[in-house]
Amino acid sequence: MRKIKDLVVKTGTYNKRDGSEAANWLKVGGLFEGDKGQFILLDRTFNPAGVAGQEGKGTILISLFDEKKKEDTSDNYAQVSGGSTQLDDAINF
Repeated sequence: MRKIKDLVVKTGTYNKRDGSEAANWLKVGGLFEGDKGQFILLDRTFNPAGVAGQEGKGTILISLFDEKKKEDTSDNYAQVSGGSTQLDDAINF
């Protein structure tokens, strides 16, 4: 089994320091290839109801991105693994 693509949804937008708008992305699963063909694995904590759908269509767009390597720090979507989003900053309660 090998991973082909990351499955990613747009969760919103934000303004960069230069004032331009950029998208927030959340990785929700992956597209894999095994002995019997391709298949999708979704993170079990992913709730499609929490993602803004396409206006008036009742659907959700899931994008396919090339898999990011761990040493690649240029990705702009959150990595989801084991039911939690890995954030750069720790949250202290």
